[in-house]
Amino acid sequence: MADFAPAFQDIASDAADPDADFGLPGWTYRDPEFYRLEIERIIRPSWQIVCHASDLAEPGQWRSIDYIGESVIVVRGEDGAIRAFTNVCRHRAMRLVEGHSGCARKFVCPYHAWTFETDGRLTGVPMKADYPALVLADHGLALVAVELWHGFVFVRLTDGGFPSVAEMMAPVEAEVAAYRFAEMQRIGDLRLRQRALNWKNLGDNYSDNLHIPVAHDGLVRIFGKSYEIGAHRWVDRLKGDLVDRPSGNFWERFYQTHLPDAPHLPPVGRRRWLYYKLWPNMAFDIYADQIDFMQWIPTGPTTCELREMAYALPDDRRAMKLARYANCRINRVVNREDTWLIERVQAGMASHSYGAGPIARSEVCLRSFARKVRSLIPEARRHQPPPPGWSAQTMAMTGDHA
Repeated sequence: MADFAPAFQDIASDAADPDADFGLPGWTYRDPEFYRLEIERIIRPSWQIVCHASDLAEPGQWRSIDYIGESVIVVRGEDGAIRAFTNVCRHRAMRLVEGHSGCARKFVCPYHAWTFETDGRLTGVPMKADYPALVLADHGLALVAVELWHGFVFVRLTDGGFPSVAEMMAPVEAEVAAYRFAEMQRIGDLRLRQRALNWKNLGDNYSDNLHIPVAHDGLVRIFGKSYEIGAHRWVDRLKGDLVDRPSGNFWERFYQTHLPDAPHLPPVGRRRWLYYKLWPNMAFDIYADQIDFMQWIPTGPTTCELREMAYALPDDRRAMKLARYANCRINRVVNREDTWLIERVQAGMASHSYGAGPIARSEVCLRSFARKVRSLIPEARRHQPPPPGWSAQTMAMTGDHA
């Protein structure tokens, strides 16, 4: 695909964006043609988290992620390196592994028993002499780009000009360092949930500050007025500090009063709920007791899949286990409230009466996201959808191949 980085860099602030005072129009949350361009220009070239390095502790351990028509395996090789490959045999395109995790010293295709090493090399082909065009070295597994950031493993299908994860997260690096992400381990199974929502709707809600005092009574009780948001170029930062006033809700009060000390954190971090939303569709919910990771993967114009994992530093204290349970109970309510809201927003986006709503100056995260989308897909500046078939001409001009 074409490299959109130069155009994107020109739209780094509201001053450079003539549409800065409007959100993305409703049709972009439901239009199949817009969705096709999003996949090619936003999702395919973006970094996507798969797991943590601790999930690949031993040679042969692998984890997978399926998205936008691809299945990707990340695996720890015999040499200790972590690599990623498409989950596709080079013979007849059979999937090599099923499921989300496993351990295999070799990948043996269940169709014709072609055998690949954990470094991707093809080393075994039954009846090898029967393939006139076969060169083993030319038919290893297809490599996928990998980046490790503080222990978390990311993959990228194509290079679209976006910076590395480390570069995107650089503005919050000093704050991240204290949490010791690289030492964490998963504390729950991978959770997948299907949602009848456009993926952007989920991300918008995550970074929306104005709905907190309206829709989340629990967060108001535990944060008071301390909730704040900020938008860096590639990462949004949101935070709330636990107030000393005991909540009237049992689990909120329990968490406030029984959260054990986390001496590895600076004092302010021990009572802070910190949120990072990383471009374009990932988020870290960071607490003194654990980290919840969430990813919203597009599966269609009005559908997506929520992919969630939780990680924490090893800690066997009973008080810590109870605090994590209380945390879960609190956020379960918040998630229900958010789901109710965004399902109704998605329904509203289907109305032809809705164009593009005005956006407040304080909605800096929504402004930042919309700015990036408009830079990559200029048609998003139109408050009403273009005539059907518009995307074919756009893709032909830019070299997209959706």
